[in-house]
Amino acid sequence: MLKYLLLLTLLFSLLHASEQVEFYAKHLDQEGTKVIADGDVLVIYQDIVITADRATYDQNSTVLELFGNVVTLKGSEYQLLGEHVKLNMQEKKREISPFFMLEKESQLWMSAQKSATCDNIFEVEGGIVSGCDPDNPMWEIYFTSSDYDDETKWINLYNARFHIGGIPVFYLPYFGYSTDRTRRTGLLMPSFGLSGSEGVYYQQPLYIVVGDAVDVELRPQVRSTRGSGLYGTLRFVDSRYSKGEITLGYFAEKESYFTDNNLQNDTHYGFGFKYANTRFLQEWFGLDLDGQSGLYSDVKWMNDVDYINLSSSDTINNVTSNQVYSRVNLFYGEEDNYYGAYFKYYLDLDPLNIDKRKASIQKLPIIQYHHYLDTFIDQHLYYTLNMNANNYGREQGKKGEEMELSIPITLQTSLFDEYLNIAYKAKLDGRLIDFRGDADVNVSDAIYEQGFYGSFSHIFEAGTSVTKAYEENVHTMGLLVSYTKFGTDQKTGYYENVEPECASGVSTSLDCEFYTLSSTDDNVKIDFTQYVIDTQGKEKIYHRLSQPIVVSENSEKNGLGEFENEFRWNITNRISFYDNSFYNFQRHEWSKTLNTIRYNDGMFNVGLSYLYENKRYKDPLYPYTNYLNADLSYRYDSHYRYFTKYAIDVENNIKKYAEVGFLYSKRCWDFGLRYVENNRPVLLNGGVTSSVYDKYVYFTIIMKPLGGSEVNYRTSDVLKSR
Repeated sequence: MLKYLLLLTLLFSLLHASEQVEFYAKHLDQEGTKVIADGDVLVIYQDIVITADRATYDQNSTVLELFGNVVTLKGSEYQLLGEHVKLNMQEKKREISPFFMLEKESQLWMSAQKSATCDNIFEVEGGIVSGCDPDNPMWEIYFTSSDYDDETKWINLYNARFHIGGIPVFYLPYFGYSTDRTRRTGLLMPSFGLSGSEGVYYQQPLYIVVGDAVDVELRPQVRSTRGSGLYGTLRFVDSRYSKGEITLGYFAEKESYFTDNNLQNDTHYGFGFKYANTRFLQEWFGLDLDGQSGLYSDVKWMNDVDYINLSSSDTINNVTSNQVYSRVNLFYGEEDNYYGAYFKYYLDLDPLNIDKRKASIQKLPIIQYHHYLDTFIDQHLYYTLNMNANNYGREQGKKGEEMELSIPITLQTSLFDEYLNIAYKAKLDGRLIDFRGDADVNVSDAIYEQGFYGSFSHIFEAGTSVTKAYEENVHTMGLLVSYTKFGTDQKTGYYENVEPECASGVSTSLDCEFYTLSSTDDNVKIDFTQYVIDTQGKEKIYHRLSQPIVVSENSEKNGLGEFENEFRWNITNRISFYDNSFYNFQRHEWSKTLNTIRYNDGMFNVGLSYLYENKRYKDPLYPYTNYLNADLSYRYDSHYRYFTKYAIDVENNIKKYAEVGFLYSKRCWDFGLRYVENNRPVLLNGGVTSSVYDKYVYFTIIMKPLGGSEVNYRTSDVLKSR
């Protein structure tokens, strides 16, 4: 048995801790105090497993030496390779030469001539680190010395020289990184940039672990000729059902940049708060409820939009709107009923519209009750109920409260062996509005009487749906015709006072601020829908036609309403087309159309979309929207991807966005280059809006798993004020 397998269990008295070492080999000899093992040597010590061709062990010195193809495995964390390994069991020291270490999870490896280890510290003399294939690495870091702490999972490299494709790129006297993939405090990937107007840009995020459920990310930044700032985000998980984050930021402009660019503000600051809880009633108040409760908050405040734009170096993230929307939603739903409360707040950042901001109506809050659909009489009679209470508040001007009630009752059945479905719906709607506060100076206070609105309408529906299967497809068609008859309605107070001016729905008068009633004209609506689905359940064609027809007693209103055509066609597995168009028969013109066509075969992905909208009857200053978008990407192989995008405002002949670039990606690194042009508005002193044309060059390099950075160069030109 000793010729094939010999097991020695040695309890080394000199280790004091009485640690057990298991020794396996095909052949075993002993010369005095030295044990010699040969052939498939296996040593198991603590959580370390070592294999080698040959080994010797001196019982006096407790020195174990292994020779030839030595492989050391520690759990599932890392792997050490060498030709000669010397372990002093008493002093707990190890020497490996030549030395090769592989960290299994990240596939990061280190190679050197020699390594010495004491306890948990590896000391390495002159070597290479990389995360790529050792036979032909795309990137390497050469160093003169290194040390690695097995407990903290931290590696220090001294005199580090970074090589890419065998070419030296840059030098650092010291470079350290962690092989630990768990949450821990440390530096995140930095961003660098160079701008023709803002100078050198540098942002270095810092990640701080406060506790198991709390962390902080600080993002200090410097723009050498513009200014500096600090943004920070605190993220937390306060229960298994909830989490949130708080963001604060501040950026100070340099006096020279602020003056030369005639900016509105010399500092930009703000905050944000996001929170979500899917059981807040049960968790916060200890209520034993069978239904589901929820809370969602997204609150933002800032002094101008540059607070957002300066938080990132990427122009794609820029915000161009002067209006910021915040909301807090709460709800509770059970089997039959739903309760909700919604707080909505719009912040207008335009300094020229301070009066408008104060006069903007905020809905704080909206209270909703909804009773889910109930059925009677063998599923032929249905009813539901919906109630809303709206509180209209604002800093300046009239405020109000409005109650809404809607009760639709539906009676339906099928005829002719379910080929024809018919339904009658009686709908009762009611509203009550009351006001408080002072009226705007431009509006007569007399119109703000307490108002009541009630209506009772009848809706008759008849529809059919047929399906036919073919060899390769299934075709479904549906036709629904509905006739809405407004039997009676009554208005008093505010609703009656402003009806002549506001009922058209296009008036911009301040009198109509609280008027939310829709048209009460009798109408017929025809909806046609068809689907074609293949045998795999994949949609081939979706087509919908909708045509309302007004049949009012007032002959001037009679006629065809706005016709809608929606068409989606997956022409092949690679080609798709979408169209959504509206035609207005009253004005004899297309009011809106959106068209998109795309080709995607996995290698090429090409898309073209066009948007046209005619708004001259509502907005004579900006009557037309005419917008064209195009994008193209090409995946050469599993590593190379090329892409480009282009967007133009056709109506004003202005290029809005352009991008071209490529990305090379492998297991161990990403390398990318892209050129971006972006047209964005900025706010100048005096509230004047100017268009700025940014031109960026982005250079991205990420050495996996160590990290990397994105470097960008930007030039900016002020185009024109408007």
